[in-house]
Amino acid sequence: MSVSLPDVCPRCASTLEGEDYYGVCALCRSQLREVFSDQARDVVAAEYEPKMNVVPNAVASKD
Repeated sequence: MSVSLPDVCPRCASTLEGEDYYGVCALCRSQLREVFSDQARDVVAAEYEPKMNVVPNAVASKD
């Protein structure tokens, strides 16, 4: 039983030629790799500041 796959790219609707599996075409794959690169970057998180309505635990602040 053979299943007929669509022969158009689901992203740009160009014809898929020479592709073994259904998916985006080679041009779209290269564009997606550029846009969603996996290069690491430094992310600086803000220091945690509790809200004003937060009160300390009574046991923890017991003197």
